[in-house]
Amino acid sequence: MPTLTSTDERLTPKSTLRHRPIAADATQEEPPRVRRASRTQAQKPTVKTTVPTDIPAWKPATQLRARRQQHIPIVGIGIGMVIAVIAVMLGQLLLGWIGRSLDDLHYGYPRTYQTDAVVGQGDDAAHPSHFLAVNLHGQIEVIDLPAGDASHARIYLGPHLYGPDASLVPVTLQFVDSRHTHQPDMVVLFQGQHMVFRNIAGTFHAPAMSS
Repeated sequence: MPTLTSTDERLTPKSTLRHRPIAADATQEEPPRVRRASRTQAQKPTVKTTVPTDIPAWKPATQLRARRQQHIPIVGIGIGMVIAVIAVMLGQLLLGWIGRSLDDLHYGYPRTYQTDAVVGQGDDAAHPSHFLAVNLHGQIEVIDLPAGDASHARIYLGPHLYGPDASLVPVTLQFVDSRHTHQPDMVVLFQGQHMVFRNIAGTFHAPAMSS
């Protein structure tokens, strides 16, 4: 093979020199080439953008949570209704106990009511007649003491009351001179009802019972 001289080396094209074989013991190594990212790779969507927003995995959990939220108000309404019923029952018991206690203080037991009135039966303002209305085991009785004289006492029977608390019903009396004769009639009041005894000929007459 012919040997090249220095003159020949100078005349040799650079392209020829560029492709000269590199010795095996060369100390310099070519740095690794970094692969150039293409436009396709740069525009490749990431995993986050490709994940759908509606994931079927958590949809049932949301529905269960909504059902629980719907059940909670229903349970609260039911508990509130039960508490309201209990409160009403306790209130009724409390009012009944208060009413019975007041009746015990005012009328005692058996229930007794008494008053004085001038009814034109030998009495006057100085000596009025004395009346007692008694509920004796459900039987209403009115005791009349003309002019306060117990020796001439009269007893008028009223209606008989029935029921578990019939003996606890208080009975009161009113005297109304509706005919303006200075002989007032006697009105017996009980359980929101009334019975009128007419004052005729110096005594009281019970109303005629309809058949």
